[in-house]
Amino acid sequence: MNRPNSDFRGFSGTLARGRLAVGDTLRVTASGQTAEVSRIVTFDGDLPELTAGGAATLTLNKEIDASRGDVLTAAASPVEMTDQFEATVVWLHEEPGLPGRSYDLKLATQDSRATLSRIKHQIDVNTLEHHAARTLELNDIARCQISLSRPVSFAAYEAAPTLGSFILIDRFTHATVAAGMIHHSLRRAQNVHRQALAIDREARERQNGHRGKVLWFTGLSGSGKSTLANALEVALHERGIRTYLLDGDNIRQGLNQDLGFTDSDRVENIRRIAEVARLMMDAGVVVMTAFISPFQRERAMARERVGEDDFLEIYVNTSLEDCEKRDVKGLYGKARRGEIPNMTGINSPYEPPEAPDFVADAGQESLEVLVEKLLPVVLAAVEETGRED
Repeated sequence: MNRPNSDFRGFSGTLARGRLAVGDTLRVTASGQTAEVSRIVTFDGDLPELTAGGAATLTLNKEIDASRGDVLTAAASPVEMTDQFEATVVWLHEEPGLPGRSYDLKLATQDSRATLSRIKHQIDVNTLEHHAARTLELNDIARCQISLSRPVSFAAYEAAPTLGSFILIDRFTHATVAAGMIHHSLRRAQNVHRQALAIDREARERQNGHRGKVLWFTGLSGSGKSTLANALEVALHERGIRTYLLDGDNIRQGLNQDLGFTDSDRVENIRRIAEVARLMMDAGVVVMTAFISPFQRERAMARERVGEDDFLEIYVNTSLEDCEKRDVKGLYGKARRGEIPNMTGINSPYEPPEAPDFVADAGQESLEVLVEKLLPVVLAAVEETGRED
């Protein structure tokens, strides 16, 4: 929006296709509001009309709800909005693209969080044959389904390249990792709608007498995550706090029994757990998750999905040497013998948290001491029974 003074309110942008003239009626795609074009203002003066590719500031005959990133179209020819679409993606980065991982999407003037929800197939550039793929490697071309955190205005690339092309950006390095061309919206984007419920989280928390929270325990296999989370749950339960512990091994026997231990499966494992934890927190429960969760990106995704104020990251900082000495499950021994190909800390990376909310040094302090230190942190976080009006 362009507002140099109180007497002028204009909307600046570039006409992607077609022609635009004074008197034409425009529609804001997001809000559905309409207004007529009063002026087409350019650096060289007002124009009676604008052609595709031209940049200008438009003034309208009435106030409308529009802001940075909104798409304006001819009222008689509105474009669609979607939060899920299918596209051809070209992967541009050495680090693989993984289903379930969150990226930043830029489509024309619009921004959104984006997830590769499914890789349908990879396309062989020489034969155009389709091959199954679980990840995207450098220079791969693939047909993918992508989910967004909010609806965006779009068009098929064949009809309107400006609204049909996008890039994906790594949220940590800010590198452009992929470019894509949209084919169509997914039907479920129009068929699935959030249902309003009579009982909300705040009402459940009032009944429980405490806030819901997510306590995210992370660390190497054998670090003591489950042991510490279990001891903390006992302490909270004794104080009347409603809790539930989501343990990595237990979840993989049911909800996530279809997942292995490849990088892509680990990403999907954490995505599902973050969603379950958020739902249980919405029920007013203090949820503890004990998972290796080796990648910073997925822990950041979980924090974002749950909410910054409701997420406590607890790093169980036990050295690889100490974890191997314990090796309760015998996993490290198998990994060293080459029997396990994706063992975190051995042949698959673990990325320690950079700024956890609590660090538990399980190699130096007893379980009792760790619970004694962690308990007041958690109680302070859950003691409020309502939110400020």
